[in-house]
Amino acid sequence: MTTQTAPGTAQTDNATPTPTTSVELAIGGMTCASCANRIEKKLNRLDGVTATVNYATEKARVQYPQALAPSDLVAVVEQAGYTAALPEPPTAEKATAEPAEPADQLRTRLLISLILTVPVIAMAMIPALQFTNWQWLSLTLAAPVVVWGALPFHRAAWTNLRHGAATMDTLVSLGTLAAFGWSLYALFWGTAGTPGMTHPFEFTTTRMDGAGNIYLEAAAGVTTFILAGRYFEARSKRRAGAALRALLELGAKEVSVLRPTGDGTARIEQRIPVEQLTVGDLFVVRPGEKIATDGEIVDGSSAADVSMLTGESVPVEIGPGDTVAGATVNVGGRITVRATRVGADTQLAQMAKLVEDAQSGKAAAQRLADRISGVFVPIVIALAVATLGFWLGTGGSVAAAFTAAVAVLIIACPCALGLATPTALMVGTGRGAQLGILIKGPEVLESTRRVDTVVLDKTGTVTTGRMALLDVVAAAGENPDEVLRLAGSLEDSSEHPIAKAIAEGASSVTAEGASSAIAEGASSAIAEGASSAIAEGASSAIAEGASSATAEGPGSRTAGLLPVEGFRNSAGLGVEGVVDGHAVVVGRPGLLADYALHLDADLQEAMRAAESEGRTAVAVGWDGRARGVLVVADTVKPTSAEAISRLRGLGLTPVMLTGDNANAAAAIAREVGIDEVIAEVLPQDKVAVIERLQREGKIVAMVGDGVNDAAALARADLGLAIGTGTDIAIEAADLTLVRGDLTAAPDAIRLARRTLGTIKGNLFWAFGYNVAMIPLAMAGLLNPMLAGAAMAFSSVFVVSNSLRLRNFRPTR
Repeated sequence: MTTQTAPGTAQTDNATPTPTTSVELAIGGMTCASCANRIEKKLNRLDGVTATVNYATEKARVQYPQALAPSDLVAVVEQAGYTAALPEPPTAEKATAEPAEPADQLRTRLLISLILTVPVIAMAMIPALQFTNWQWLSLTLAAPVVVWGALPFHRAAWTNLRHGAATMDTLVSLGTLAAFGWSLYALFWGTAGTPGMTHPFEFTTTRMDGAGNIYLEAAAGVTTFILAGRYFEARSKRRAGAALRALLELGAKEVSVLRPTGDGTARIEQRIPVEQLTVGDLFVVRPGEKIATDGEIVDGSSAADVSMLTGESVPVEIGPGDTVAGATVNVGGRITVRATRVGADTQLAQMAKLVEDAQSGKAAAQRLADRISGVFVPIVIALAVATLGFWLGTGGSVAAAFTAAVAVLIIACPCALGLATPTALMVGTGRGAQLGILIKGPEVLESTRRVDTVVLDKTGTVTTGRMALLDVVAAAGENPDEVLRLAGSLEDSSEHPIAKAIAEGASSVTAEGASSAIAEGASSAIAEGASSAIAEGASSAIAEGASSATAEGPGSRTAGLLPVEGFRNSAGLGVEGVVDGHAVVVGRPGLLADYALHLDADLQEAMRAAESEGRTAVAVGWDGRARGVLVVADTVKPTSAEAISRLRGLGLTPVMLTGDNANAAAAIAREVGIDEVIAEVLPQDKVAVIERLQREGKIVAMVGDGVNDAAALARADLGLAIGTGTDIAIEAADLTLVRGDLTAAPDAIRLARRTLGTIKGNLFWAFGYNVAMIPLAMAGLLNPMLAGAAMAFSSVFVVSNSLRLRNFRPTR
C-alpha cells in the first residue's frame, strides 16, 4: 500500500456564461430521425439558439437568448411543417394517457390494412389462387390500403415536399405509389389486365425480370409492414419510457395535515390533496401509507420502505430528527413529519427531471447517426434514380428496372438509425432510476467505458461518516460493563460526536447485555496486537447496537444510563461529573492526570494501538484510579469492501482520497482492500489531485458526497455522487447513487456500459442493414415487399433490443 500527502492548489474557472433561457417543446408530426434532424437544423440557425431534438421522446430541448420569445421557436418549428407546444407541467395522469390515442389510430389503420392485404399477397404468391380476373380483385383490395392505409406517409411526404425536404415518409410514399401506379398502368394500358393472366412469385433474393407483372402485393404489403413497424415502435417507445412514468406515479395523492383549531390549543387532522402542502406543514403518516413529500420526522418511530427510490430491499429505521423522502412507504408505526420540500423541489421530482434530461440527450454516436440520416434520404432517391437509369441503359426491361428502383426506395429507411440511441437511453436510464442510479446524460455512458481509475472519498463514501464505539479496554480487575456504563452515562450529557458514540454504545450494550462478549473479543484482539480483528469481531456488535439505538430515537438511546450530577465540560480535553456516587472523568490522559488518575502500562499500550490505527481513544477513571480506555472511530460501511472488489472486477484501480490523517486513512484502506491512499488533502486541493492523475494518463472516476467533493466530481472524467450527500455534490456529478451504498457504484458503471453496448449494437445493426440491403435492391435481387418487411423488422429489432435493458439486475 502507498500512502501520500498531496498538497496543491485548486483552480477555478471565472468565465461568465452567456445568459440563456431553457425551454422544452413538445414536437408533433415527426415520423423518423430525418424529421428530428431537420427541426434541429431549423432551430439552430437562429442566433444564439442551441437545440436538441429527440425523435423517441418527441421533445426539443432548446437554449435561447432571453431576448427571444418561446413563441418564436414554436413558429420556426411550424414553418418547417411540424407542430410545437410548450408542454404542461408533467403529471402521472398526463404521462400515462398522452400517447394512447396515436397508438389506437395506428392499430385501427393496421388491422384494416392487414385484413385487405392478406388475400392480395396470397393471390400473388400462390398461383393456384390466381383465378380468372384475380388481378382485378387484387386491385380492389389493394387500393384502400395504398390510398387510406398509407395516408400518413403520403401526407407527411407532401408536407415535406412543400418545405423542400425529404424524409423516410418520402421514400415510403414514393415506393408504394410507384408500385401502385405501375400496376395501374399494366392493368389498364398493358397486358396485365388480360383474363387468365398469371405470374409466379419467389420469396427469395433472385434476379427478377418483372415483365408483365403487377406489384399490388408489394404496394399493399409494404404499407402494411411499415404500419406494423410504426405501431410496434409506438408501443415499444411507450414501454421504454415506462420507468419515468412510474416515477411520476409513485407520489401520494392525498395527505393528512395537522391544522390548528380555532383557539389554537390543539391540532386536528385534515385530508387535503398533496399539491396543497406547503413547506413547514405538519402531516401524519400511518403504517402502510406513502410519505407525501420530503420532510423531517418530529414525532414517532418507524421503518420506511425506500426501495422505489433507492432500490434497497430492506426497510430503513427512522425516528425523530431523521429525514424522509416523499413516495417512500411507512411500514412501521405512526409518524408526524414536517414538510421541508414540496412540488418540483422534492427528491422524487428531481429524480424524474434527471431521468428525463438524460433521455433527451444524444451520445456522440447518435449525433453521427443524425448527420447521416439527414442526408440519407436525398442520397437514396438519387440511388433509386441511378438504379432505374442503369437498368434501362444496360438493356434491362422497364419492369425489372422499375422493380429494383422501388426496392431501393423501400429498403433504405433511416428509421432504425434514429431509434438506435434514444430507445436504449430511455430504457437504460429508466431502469437505473428504478435501482437508485441516476444517469445525467448520454455522454456519461461513453465516459464509463474509458475509465480506469476510481478515486473514493473516505468519510461518508467508504465509511458511514458517523463516529461509533469500537472497543472497550478495562484495566486489570475492572468490569468492562461498569467502565462503559459510567462513561456512557457521563458522555450522554455532551453533544460532541465522540461523546454521542460512547453514549449510544453504552445504551445499546446495557440494553442487550452483550458487553461481556464484546470485552472478551476486544481484550484478546488488543493482546494479539490485531486492531483490525476488533473491528471485525467485537466492534461490529457495538457499532450495530449504536446504529440501531440511533434509529430508535433519542428516547431509547438513554435507556439504562444513569443520572449525572455536576457535569462539566473541559473544551478539547474531556468531561467530568458524578455518576452513581463516583467522581468520573472521561477524556484525554492529561485531563485524568490532573486528577491523579494515571494510566497503567496496559492502558497506555491500548491507547497507542488505537492511535496507530488512526482511531480516537479516550481514558476513563474514577475514585483515584484510571479504569479503562474507550476506542471510537468512523466505521466502515458494511458493503464497502464488497464494492471495492466489484470495482476491481470491472478493471478499475481504486484510490482513496481524504483529508484525514495518514494512519486513519491507511487503516480504513486496508480494511476495504484499497492499496493506494492519498491522505491529508485539503478540500480545495482535491481538484489538483484529480488533475495530477489525469496528467499521468489515467481516466479518472470520482466518488464523493460532500461539498468539498463537488469541484473534484466536476473535474473528474466521470463523477459519481452518493445520494445521501449534499445537493451541490449531486449537481456536480455525472451519476447519482440515490442509495448511500457504495455497491451502487459498480452497478451504475455496469448499467452505463451495458446501455452503451446496446446503443452500439443498435447502430451496428442499423448501419449494417442498410449497407447490406441497398446493394441487393440495386442489383434487382430483392422483392419490394420483402424489402418492406425487412425495413419494418429493423426498427422493431432496434427497439426490442433496447428493451432487454429492463432485465438488468444489480449484483447481490
